[in-house]
This record gives sequence, structure tokens and C-alpha cells, in this order.
Amino acid sequence: MSITAEQQELATTVRAVLAKHGDSAAMRRGLEAERGYDEQLWKLLCEQVGVAALAVPEEFGGVGVGLTESLLVVEELGRTLAAPPMLGSAVLGVQALLLAGNAEANARLLPEVAEGARTLALCWAGVRGWDSFGVAAAGETLSGSAHYVIDGAHADTLLVLTEAGLFEVDGDAAGVTRTTVVTQDPTRRLARIDFENAAGRPLGALDVTRLREIAWAALVAEQLGAAEQCLDMTVEYSKSRVQFGRPIGSFQALKHRMADMYVLVESTRSIAYLAISGLAAGHVDPIDIASARLHAIETFNSVVSETVQMHGGIAITWEHDAHLFFKRAHADAQLFGTPARPLARPA
Repeated sequence: MSITAEQQELATTVRAVLAKHGDSAAMRRGLEAERGYDEQLWKLLCEQVGVAALAVPEEFGGVGVGLTESLLVVEELGRTLAAPPMLGSAVLGVQALLLAGNAEANARLLPEVAEGARTLALCWAGVRGWDSFGVAAAGETLSGSAHYVIDGAHADTLLVLTEAGLFEVDGDAAGVTRTTVVTQDPTRRLARIDFENAAGRPLGALDVTRLREIAWAALVAEQLGAAEQCLDMTVEYSKSRVQFGRPIGSFQALKHRMADMYVLVESTRSIAYLAISGLAAGHVDPIDIASARLHAIETFNSVVSETVQMHGGIAITWEHDAHLFFKRAHADAQLFGTPARPLARPA
């Protein structure tokens, strides 16, 4: 995929807003906030850039430019570790609604989502992950527990994926209990949502395979942005950290390691953009998505491990962000599952 001038301008604009209003200090303030993210930053991104409206069709009050632009925003957010409702609501929630194809629900919900006034949470996984549904439907009554729900504790509308299709549930509906769960990654809030004979509004069936591919592509974009930021942090630190009277970046062994980090990041960018462009166009090769997912996991884990090692002891202090990137890398490796290994292409 070649980034167009308009797409590059969007990414540059989002990066500029995040540099000014979403730096490390803002991200850390968000960790202590009630919702786990900086609400003012999210409001700014929605009102000034329109990030929540990018993938929402114009007929439902959005910009309608598509999935690719939304994932470019996710990539930029990955650089900062900021976790507003972009991934959970504006990407996964919106795509689930569009895949279900319920025109009435889309007309009712998506305009407010595009404005940033309503957030969605996709309830999907069972206790063992995303290969099974955590909630079952009996007619229009839902029972069970959805695990690992992004932004699930505070979302206005819950989209519940079951074997019978997608259901809409009000966040404060009777029979719904939401519990924030503690995970290794403090930068992203997950929740367990229990349904006990809760009333759900059926929205229709959807292609779960495509929804998972979208989830993987979004994570690949996030991992790419985060890995690139880790590389940039490491290069800058190597220029300023002096040992034996020289910046450590002048040592050949460290140059080689940073060169390897760069190769990993750029190769991930190539396969990520290939997978995202195919997915957005509707004719993606499943092997491309699976390969991008596995390669992005390896890249982020490898790059952030080098970042921690090359920063030395400072990297494991609370004051430095390296350990937060390390935790995000391991959490992203598990979120929404992974493809089977090895990847076998049919003969």
C-alpha cells in the first residue's frame, strides 16, 4: 500500500495533536483517570480531526473515507500508548455494526459514535479467548460472560457477539454487570461483562472471520507505531548516554543492534500496509493478515526488549516509558488471539 498525500496529512495531523496534547505526561494522567484515558484528548481528536468518524459512512453521519485511515490513527496512537476508545469503539465497534448491516441500528447509533458522543464495546471472548463466544443467546435473552472487553466498563452501548449473531445491549441494562479487570498492561483497560437474562436487540449475523482479521490488522497498526517509537527512543538515548567518554551510539555493536531494530520495523510496515490495503479493498489474502499479525508480534517484542536492554536500569523505573511499552507488547501479543503456526499455504 502506498500512502496517499491525504492519508499522510491525516497521520501528520494526528501526530501533531498527540505531540502537543497526548505526550507521556498526558498518557500517565489518563492512567489515573476514571475511564483509563485522557477524555479531553479524545474529545479534541474527535472534534478537531474527526477520528471517530473516519470509517463511518457519510449516510450515517461520518466521513466515510474507510478502514485504512482509521488504522493510520491507531498506528499514531500506538506511538504514545494512549488508549482512548479508538480501537474498541471507532474501529471494532463500528466495523461490527457495518458487518451486521442493520440499517436502523446504524442510523440510530453511528452518528453519535462519529461525533464521539457515544462509545461502543465489543463483547466477544469466552474465558479461553476469541475462539469461543462468552455469551449465548436464547431468543433475545443473553446470558454468560464476555471477557477481555476493551473499554467495556464505561461504554454506552454493548455489542454482544454470539453464535446466533450480533446483539445490542444498553450499557446500563438490567442483568448486566461490568467489572474492570487487572491486567499486566496498565495503559489499556479491559473488563469482564456478565449477562444474566439480559434483554438484547438482535442486529443480524456477521462474518466473524473478517471481524477477527480487522482486529488483527488494527493491532498490527498499533504494534508498528509502538515499535517505531521504541526505536526512536533508543536511538535518541544512544546519542546522549556517554560511556568511556563516548556516546554509546558510537559503539559498533550497538549500531548493529539498532540497525536490526530498524529492519524489523520497516519490514513490519511493508507487510502491515499490504494486509491493511487488501483488507480495506475487500480482497485480502488471509495469509497476508496472518503473516502480518505474527511478524508484528515478533517485531514489537524484539524491538522493545532491545529498548529495555539498551536503556539499562532506567528502563525498568516507573518514571521511564520503556517498561510500559514492554507490557503493551506482551498484552498485544495475546489480544484477539493469534493465527495457527506454521502458516500453510495450500498447494
